[in-house]
Amino acid sequence: MSRYKKLTLLHSNDMHGDFTAMDVDTNLVGGVSMLSGYIDKVRREESNTLYCIAGDMFRGSVIDSEFKGLSTIEIMNAIAPDVVTLGNHETDYGIAHLLFLEKCAKFPIINANLFIKSNYARLFKPQIVLEVGGMKVLFIGILTEEVMAQAKSEAVIGSFVDIHEAAQEVGKICNAYNATDIDLTVLLTHIGFEEDKKLAAQLDPAWGVDIIVGGHSHTFIEEPAVVNDILIVQAGTGTDQIGRFDLTIDTYNNNVESWKWQAVPINSDTCPTDPDIEKILGGYKAETDKKYGRTITRFRRKLTHPKREQETELGGLLSDALAESLGLDVMLLGSGSVRTEQMGPLVVYQDLVECFPYDDATYMLTVTGGQFKRMMQFMLRDGVWRGEHCEFYQLSKRVKIVYDIPNSKILEFKFDGEDLDDDRLLRIGLQKFHFNNFTDFFGVPYSEVEAIKTPTVITTSTRDVIEEFLSTHQHLDREIDGRLTLIK
Repeated sequence: MSRYKKLTLLHSNDMHGDFTAMDVDTNLVGGVSMLSGYIDKVRREESNTLYCIAGDMFRGSVIDSEFKGLSTIEIMNAIAPDVVTLGNHETDYGIAHLLFLEKCAKFPIINANLFIKSNYARLFKPQIVLEVGGMKVLFIGILTEEVMAQAKSEAVIGSFVDIHEAAQEVGKICNAYNATDIDLTVLLTHIGFEEDKKLAAQLDPAWGVDIIVGGHSHTFIEEPAVVNDILIVQAGTGTDQIGRFDLTIDTYNNNVESWKWQAVPINSDTCPTDPDIEKILGGYKAETDKKYGRTITRFRRKLTHPKREQETELGGLLSDALAESLGLDVMLLGSGSVRTEQMGPLVVYQDLVECFPYDDATYMLTVTGGQFKRMMQFMLRDGVWRGEHCEFYQLSKRVKIVYDIPNSKILEFKFDGEDLDDDRLLRIGLQKFHFNNFTDFFGVPYSEVEAIKTPTVITTSTRDVIEEFLSTHQHLDREIDGRLTLIK
């Protein structure tokens, strides 16, 4: 038997319900039909092929939202990945619903560090060993507390708190399976590219981890990072591309002898379509088109949201709509709640839902000017500028902040054109997700705010408020007007 064996490892992450292809310069790009077509093509050409997904299959499309992930599971069942790990958005419909979806999946979903606090029982199988071409490949799924904020609302659920503890859990699993002659060990993570590097640095080489396939930070790479002799990759976001490793495995020494990695574009020039996937997708699309095709409004022009860590046109409009409609002094709209890079000029209901899929409550909190300054200083701390996947906020128009990034310092902080007094009381709006994680996201103890006035729910549907505002206003426009000026 040959010592060296070939293995092709395909990987996706952060697909976010990106089901349909887009017409880009007369060429169809992305979509699950061509993605499936490419995977099937590779499976026919390369006998030893595995396809894995590093989290966040859910959220981002009206099809996924309308059917609460069931559509995604059915489509993924047809594509038939070999293994999937959880991302933070897999918990968006609730842990109980996630466990129901896991029962509907015909593929394994792994996660090593979500557990029930009372008895430390894991919610999912932490690992799986897949055998292909006479090789044994160990996959381990990892999340960390930083990306599990959504699950904090479910008090019985816990997670490991940091990269160090996650590394120790990897060590336990690797030690338990080393005796089974594992030829390749792959971590499927959903913690962000920079965090993957930190995790790799803490892994003991004796544990035998060869590759980290990651997600969460939506990172596009030219070539793998190598830390502690571990290859680290990610495939951006959506279905516009897929990562591909062509590996030669040394089955005597159980390691990677040689490798080639590439990001393969998914488009009509290079990928065949999958008619079975198109049939499934067509059925869901027909249902959603009836409900989501109605016109909401028309903007004066297309408004954009190109990057979450800055003031944007679309973010400004939506935060203004909420502040005005709900009678707030300031609306802090989670920048990551805006899921599309542009909207308009014609806005139909589907555009709104895909742009703003998180239809949760909004809370009103009363804070002092001094507390608000501390909140914004914490939001603008150094981690944001290192490419981390931090929480960031779009501000409504009465606020003007100038922030010096190199010196980590707020240079100017005005409200209604005047310097904000530390003792002034402000009515602040926060979505439920951000309210539930107030101290973690803003660095101010919740007890301080609660002592001023008990926060209250002022709407149970943030998206309903936005829809009503947009539908009663035509030809809306927003410019970047310096609500948040970042000096680099």
